[in-house]
Amino acid sequence: MAQIVTGVLLSLHYTAHIEIAFVSVEHIMRDINNGWLLRYSHANGASMFFIVVYIHTFRGLFYTSYAIPRQQLWNIGVLILLLMIITAFMGYVLPWGQMSFWGATVITNLVSAVPAIGNQIVIWLWGGYSIANATLTKFYGLHFFFPIIISFLVVLHLMYLHFVGSNNPLGITALLLKIFFAPYYIVKDLYGVFLFLGIFAFFVFFYPNLLGHPDNYIQANPLVTPPHIVPEWYFLPFYAILRSIPDKLLGVLALLIAICILLIIPFSIVGEIRSLKFKPLTRFSFWCFVMNCVALGWIGSQSVKIPFVEIGQFSTIFYFLFLILLLPLFSFYDKWIQQN
Repeated sequence: MAQIVTGVLLSLHYTAHIEIAFVSVEHIMRDINNGWLLRYSHANGASMFFIVVYIHTFRGLFYTSYAIPRQQLWNIGVLILLLMIITAFMGYVLPWGQMSFWGATVITNLVSAVPAIGNQIVIWLWGGYSIANATLTKFYGLHFFFPIIISFLVVLHLMYLHFVGSNNPLGITALLLKIFFAPYYIVKDLYGVFLFLGIFAFFVFFYPNLLGHPDNYIQANPLVTPPHIVPEWYFLPFYAILRSIPDKLLGVLALLIAICILLIIPFSIVGEIRSLKFKPLTRFSFWCFVMNCVALGWIGSQSVKIPFVEIGQFSTIFYFLFLILLLPLFSFYDKWIQQN
């Protein structure tokens, strides 16, 4: 809701035109009353959104919240994550800074790897034969449209949660014993809200540019390429996976599969006790997976050279190995241990 409110207020003063988009953002920052607060709240709000969603996703993996009967709840959450990534990418282009322009150039060119129709799709995305005003206008419109879909999915997500109940640290199905929302969950959620707002305010008022890139305060120039093109921090793990594979088409497929593979997690084998608190082997591999994702984020911010390439390739292999093989294998082993 904070993103929607600040986004609508920013749109009152933003102009989606390549000649004045950068200037309009600076106008918001310097000339509009509290415009800096709106801009910093919106920019850092995206980072806060991803922090919460990533923590929520890892928590779901730890407590096996994706298992029956919550598989639909989990899959809707994965779709929300995917749409968040697309929406955030288009929003990153709108300030029309150096990193915005060149990030859009690199990411949209990835579509050209699709056989036969890739180049035509890229031209459609650009609205022409290069990134220009039509591209910015299209991204601006879609950046408004996708949050509507995300909001609908969030409502659907909460509806499914209402039907199947919340998970718990013990991994026992909520259908057996339910806790009233008031006052237990109200107190719990208010604690989380105030903690989140405190961290959010800390970044907005004290370190508003810490999570951004300084090159985005330079107006986009198609004739000057930045020495190191990187996306926003919340894209870095997926960016590292993309760069770790030499072949362009395979890299794009790995990038998509890295997100969509979460949809098959509910089909993993689980025992009667679902929480990893009681599964030492799976728990150890889970924390290795978390550290591996952090490593991928670090690799994504580094230059393409030795030893970062090799570390990125190893981390990419472990990422897919854990989700495809280790998680169901260890889950089956822990189930066998529990039964015997």
